[in-house]
Amino acid sequence: MNLPNSITFSRLLAVPFLLYGLYNPTPQARWICLGIFLIAALTDWLDGYLARKLNQITDLGKFLDPLVDKFLVLAPLLVLVEIGKVPAWGVFLILARELAIAGWRVNQTTITGANIWGKLKTVSQIMAIALMIAPLSQVWQMPALIAFWVAVALTLISGVIYLLPSQD
Repeated sequence: MNLPNSITFSRLLAVPFLLYGLYNPTPQARWICLGIFLIAALTDWLDGYLARKLNQITDLGKFLDPLVDKFLVLAPLLVLVEIGKVPAWGVFLILARELAIAGWRVNQTTITGANIWGKLKTVSQIMAIALMIAPLSQVWQMPALIAFWVAVALTLISGVIYLLPSQD
């Protein structure tokens, strides 16, 4: 387990704290959750950067990174469904895409890294979740919901593109 993979794995540690804090409706708890979420999301960039910089890209990292990303994204989304911030069917579309891609990857002999659409998907999901977690004024409710639906759309688009046969 190299440094980038250890950072990826450590991102999982944020999830229980995030889940616990999201059930506390106080603004202070929400700001803390936002901080935890954004720090965890930044480690997604950090582990990839270090893997490339230190030439430590591994099949384990290519497998573990997107798996941990799914936990980091889906766990708060499920709480946001439960507390009525996002519609369940939008989260279902994200979950369905993630399960489809994960199932497809199982049968692949080589694991490929994320393409630009996968990266856009991840950034849009992080932005949408951050807006939903933050205890912002009512004015931000519609932009947060729009960001959520943009993330859903990019999630589906990136899934379709990932499954399309490459034109080599």
